[in-house]
Amino acid sequence: MSIEYAIIVKNKTRLEALVERFNTKSQAKFYIERMGGNFQDYEMENDVFQESLNSLQSQLSKVIKHKVVDRTYLPSYIFSEKNMIIVIGQDGLVANTAKYSQARPIVAVNPDKERYDGILLPFDTINFIGGVESVLSENYKSQKVNFAEARLNDGQRLLAFNDLFIGASSHISARYKLSFNNNTEEQSSSGIIVSTQAGSTGWLSSVFNMAYGVTGLFEKNIKPKQPKLKDNQLLFAVREPFKSIRTQADIAVGLLNSQKNLRIESLMPAGGVIFSDGIESDFLQFNSGTIATIGIANETANLVKI
Repeated sequence: MSIEYAIIVKNKTRLEALVERFNTKSQAKFYIERMGGNFQDYEMENDVFQESLNSLQSQLSKVIKHKVVDRTYLPSYIFSEKNMIIVIGQDGLVANTAKYSQARPIVAVNPDKERYDGILLPFDTINFIGGVESVLSENYKSQKVNFAEARLNDGQRLLAFNDLFIGASSHISARYKLSFNNNTEEQSSSGIIVSTQAGSTGWLSSVFNMAYGVTGLFEKNIKPKQPKLKDNQLLFAVREPFKSIRTQADIAVGLLNSQKNLRIESLMPAGGVIFSDGIESDFLQFNSGTIATIGIANETANLVKI
């Protein structure tokens, strides 16, 4: 089916969020500068982004009809089969958009190469039209990215492009029963991270950094390595598992695939959550009586390549 409309997904800049909070730019400036911050950096970031967005829209209008959707509306926005998606922003916005994209082709644009790493942003405002035109001609290269999935025993489910977090909503220990590889144990920890291949350089890497740091204090000449996952693998890691009379810490890490899942039963009467990709507002409640099965989802993201 031919593409008839491009949907531009963006997020508010930090300046826009401040103006929304304080009502005017001058009030936002007063607050930031009073707190010792550099308000000029907020302005520069916003100026570069708006210039990039204007350039993108100007070029796109000559090729295809389009409209802009703010990230906050993604959970309720329904993409059509006749849509392509253009994300302009940080890498995290690509991850968040992909969950709702229904495998529509995504052209990811880096608006500010001096500020954003752009691991998931292969295009910029100079070359993105080439990606758009390749999608319109149905002759484009793409990377298929697997999602992690949390499926609850009541039928609810949540997808993650980068990672899932399963634990407590506040800084208290999470209590749950974990089952993996035919072994089951009750645990108390700071929660569980489940990472995809795309997310392995993000939150999961911080867990590895911590582990190498602690080990390196006692064992010299240890060279830290970042986790490398295959596209059909997920890696789970238990954060700070605590051993006690009732809780164990033998199941601390493991690889999941299409045949191997992780089963977690909540033992928390309240405050248990599962959220994805660092977006705490995008969550499922995970309280006593709830059982989550974690594995690879059937859906995939469709990221256009140069």
